[in-house]
Amino acid sequence: MSDVIPFRKLSLKEKHKGSTLCRHGHHKWKLDKAKQFDVKQGKLITIYNCARCGKKKVKSL
Repeated sequence: MSDVIPFRKLSLKEKHKGSTLCRHGHHKWKLDKAKQFDVKQGKLITIYNCARCGKKKVKSL
């Protein structure tokens, strides 16, 4: 027989961890270095991704 893993319901604190900050505009921006050039506009750009919710922010130089 295999081991039985007990599943438990996530608490509200664990379920919404970090999302309340993002809803109020306090994102945790991380720099995304994978794509730094916009082909359509022909400009250098900087892409930021939020580490908590995944929202993207783009700045052109």
